[in-house]
Amino acid sequence: MIIVLLGAPGAGKGTLAGALKDQLGVHHISTGDLIRLEIKGGTAIGLEIKRYVESGGLVPDEVVTRMIEGKVVTTANDGKGYMFDGFPRTSAQALDLDKILTKNKLAIDFALYMEASLDVVLPRLTGRRVCKKCGALYHLTNMPSKKAGICDACGGDLYQRADDNEETIKKRMTVYNESTKPIIDHYKAQGKLKTINADGGADKVKSELLKILSEVHEKRS
Repeated sequence: MIIVLLGAPGAGKGTLAGALKDQLGVHHISTGDLIRLEIKGGTAIGLEIKRYVESGGLVPDEVVTRMIEGKVVTTANDGKGYMFDGFPRTSAQALDLDKILTKNKLAIDFALYMEASLDVVLPRLTGRRVCKKCGALYHLTNMPSKKAGICDACGGDLYQRADDNEETIKKRMTVYNESTKPIIDHYKAQGKLKTINADGGADKVKSELLKILSEVHEKRS
């Protein structure tokens, strides 16, 4: 099974992928996680990405695509499938992903667009807290740490990301919606777009995805 997760920041892509990756037996390919691993590992592409990050610039599409391709090439034959989270972010990346998968005799089963409204996303992101030490995620309301401001896992301090403020979130939503429309159109044209309302809780979204997966399996059989 190969799935692309699409959704604005705060739509719950990471939460959904984390809950289902083991159940589905797929590789969860998160661009954010991969970038951190490449940088931490000091790989050639990690060092290249680090230069962009440290200079405050955006990591070019071509570099991100190379990183994704490297991951696919090394795992394409294990039969596990993929759940792409945070990639593709542009129509060019969507085309590149199609090419990468085709070269490895693979194809996307469907793209899941997790549609979320601004009034739901705002409290999700403004309440988010991250551990400085291990990167664990918490939420002031939905998933608070046992001790305020302290990570349950490692005892590190929790902080609010600089971009998790209302003004920045609104701008990110606008940019995301504009940049994602061509990607949505891309998968819609292929007949591979599935849309769910991501304003509900994680359990409801998970249930909707499992229903879609069941329908896809039925069509295959």
